[in-house]
Amino acid sequence: MRDWWREVCGLVLPVSCAGCGRPRTELCAVCGAALSGAPPRRVRPSPRPAGLPVVHAAAPYENAVRAVLLAHKERGALGLAGPLGRALAAAVRAGTGRMGAEGPLLLVPVPSARPATAARGHDPVRRIARAAADELRRSGRPARVLPVLRQRRAVADQSGLGAYRRRLNLAGALEVATGGERLLVPGRVVLVDDLLTTGSTLAEAARAVTEVLGGGRGPAGGDVCTAAVVSASPSAFEINRN
Repeated sequence: MRDWWREVCGLVLPVSCAGCGRPRTELCAVCGAALSGAPPRRVRPSPRPAGLPVVHAAAPYENAVRAVLLAHKERGALGLAGPLGRALAAAVRAGTGRMGAEGPLLLVPVPSARPATAARGHDPVRRIARAAADELRRSGRPARVLPVLRQRRAVADQSGLGAYRRRLNLAGALEVATGGERLLVPGRVVLVDDLLTTGSTLAEAARAVTEVLGGGRGPAGGDVCTAAVVSASPSAFEINRN
């Protein structure tokens, strides 16, 4: 009901660009280019948490990109799921380009805490993941969303916590729902999130997935999973780094 009401409001009320405030458009061309105008790149936080898979991001988390993500997540600008999903799809492609064509990519969204989802009225990461899967399929890359991760214990609010305390806060917090392990295929799993800061959340998600798949490697010696995000801290972008 809340999603329906927000979508109706978006049709009848004046809109402005979520990135810069320009009137009569939810996302202007300039802010759209900040989100998706450059090729996605591999990102790596420092220090890098143990178990963090290879992660690709579409854009640095700053200025217009930051404003757009917050508008979607916290202010219910649901129309932004489309452009955010396209940015995420590009990051997925960048990290899975060498995977074989057989079988769909399995996009596994990082779960939000239930109280946060209830307060927002939607699950922003799952919504963006669905838009990304739609975009991948339109471009000829089979993909599906598997929301099989869940929190098995409460965690503290991550805002304001440093890298070390985030790792402690999240250690052992995620698990694959019963039966979810039968849907996962090593080498085809892509963990997805809207934002990477310290990498602790994605490292914990990778641990949970790898645990149920028995560890080891994917087909042809590849990783069990990779990861993709819409945005990452500017410092996490690799610059001329092998």
